[in-house]
Amino acid sequence: MEAEDKQQVEYGVVIATFATLFSVGTAAARRQGRLPSRVRAGDVVLGGLATQKLARLVAKEKVTSAVRAPFTEVERTGPDEEQERPARGGMFRRAVGELVLCPFCLAQWIAAGFTLGLLYAPRVTRLVMAMNAMAGVSDFLQIAYKAAENRRDPA
Repeated sequence: MEAEDKQQVEYGVVIATFATLFSVGTAAARRQGRLPSRVRAGDVVLGGLATQKLARLVAKEKVTSAVRAPFTEVERTGPDEEQERPARGGMFRRAVGELVLCPFCLAQWIAAGFTLGLLYAPRVTRLVMAMNAMAGVSDFLQIAYKAAENRRDPA
């Protein structure tokens, strides 16, 4: 099997894993009568803010590099610069590496986790989503503050 074909199989397994986990969790919630008749707009907004923050934290921050390490390799791009890339070798290591390095890709998994959390443990899930949303709003305000400061004092 060619490398590209193998990579497509690995992607397929990652997609199938996601679909299976989410489907089984949703089906079980339905069977238990946990599915809401509608999704609250507040949960969508809170979940969206929390998902963005958590996906960015896992995929990009130095402090979470230990989470990514089994699936990534460090590449030196300059004397003081490092960049991670998906690891080679090992079953599905590269596919998972690509997933954990992409905040947009990772967001789908995190949002699914929050969604299932709202079905099975809504109070705890909302608390975790609120904490991550607060951190995300704080990030935005820090960046806005810094931009305003730089505009006021260009030196």
